[in-house]
Amino acid sequence: MYRSRAVLLLRAALGVVLAGAAAIVVTGAQSTVRTPDIEAGVLPARWTEAAPVDCARTAPFAAHEYNPTFIILRQSGCTHFEKPFLYLLIGASEALLVDTGAPGADASTIVDGLLRRHADAQHRPPLPLVVVHSHGHGDHTAGDPQFRRRSGTTVIDPTPEALSAFFKIKTWPRDAAQHDLGDRVVDIVPIPGHQPASIAIYDRRTGILLTGDTLYPGRLYVADAKAFAESIDRLVDFTAARDVAHVLGAHIENRRTPFLDYPQGTAFQPEEHALELGRAHLLELQDALRQMGGAIQRRALRDFTVWPVAR
Repeated sequence: MYRSRAVLLLRAALGVVLAGAAAIVVTGAQSTVRTPDIEAGVLPARWTEAAPVDCARTAPFAAHEYNPTFIILRQSGCTHFEKPFLYLLIGASEALLVDTGAPGADASTIVDGLLRRHADAQHRPPLPLVVVHSHGHGDHTAGDPQFRRRSGTTVIDPTPEALSAFFKIKTWPRDAAQHDLGDRVVDIVPIPGHQPASIAIYDRRTGILLTGDTLYPGRLYVADAKAFAESIDRLVDFTAARDVAHVLGAHIENRRTPFLDYPQGTAFQPEEHALELGRAHLLELQDALRQMGGAIQRRALRDFTVWPVAR
C-alpha cells in the first residue's frame, strides 16, 4: 500500500513537472525572447600558473584574445607586483588601448606586434592608435613615454580636462560621451572617486564594461566618498538599459576563497579570483555604499573589499 501511494505521488509530481514544462514550451513558442546582439568571446580559466614561474623566461606581458578584436593584456608579476590588465580594442578605422601598465615593462612592443598581425590579416596598414587610461595612477600610466614616441599614436592625458576635450564630454562627471573606432562605438563614462580622472568604458560590440580600479576583484580604494558613490550610481543607471556581458577591472587581488585577498605586494597568486565580475556586483557595491550612508568604512564583501583611503 505504501509503495503504491508513493508511486502515485511520484507520477503526480512528474505530471505537474511535465505539464509545467509543456506550458513553458508553449509560452516560449508564443513569445519572442530577445537575444543580446553582442559579440561572444572566451575568458581563460585562470591567468596564473599553478606553480611559481621562472622570471628569467617569462615575458613581461601575456596576451589573451577574448576574440580577435578584443585583446586582454596582463603584466607579469615578475615585472611589478600590481600585475595590471590592459585592454586593446580594434575597430575598422582605429584601435584603442586602455592603460599602458606599471613600471618595469614596455607594453608598446607587444601592442605593436598585435596591431601588425591584425593589419597583415586585413591586408592593410596598421591602424592608428588612441591610448586612454582608466585613471591617472602610475601603475596604469608608466608606459606612456614609449607610446608618446610611437608613430600614429595619440596619448590622452589622464585628466578630466584632457578627457573632456578629446571625447567631447559636455559636463564632467555628469555626462557620458561616445567614440567611434570605426564600426565599433565605445561609451566613456566619468567615474571619479578612486581618482579624479577615473572613467569606465563600455564596448557596445562585446557588451564588456571596463571599470579600471573602481570595480574589480580586490581592494576598491576610495579617496573621495561622495564622488565614488555618485559614480557607482551613474554606472548603475548607465547599465540599466544595456547588455553587460562582463565587468572587467584592472587588477585581481582577491583569492578564489570568498572574502579573502592576497596581501599588497604579492607577485604570485596561484589561487586568484577570476577577472570577470558582472552587473550584480555593481548593484552589490551600490547597496553597500548606501548602507554606509556617506561615511565609507572598510568592508569585505564576497568578491571585493571597499577600502577608504586618505586623499
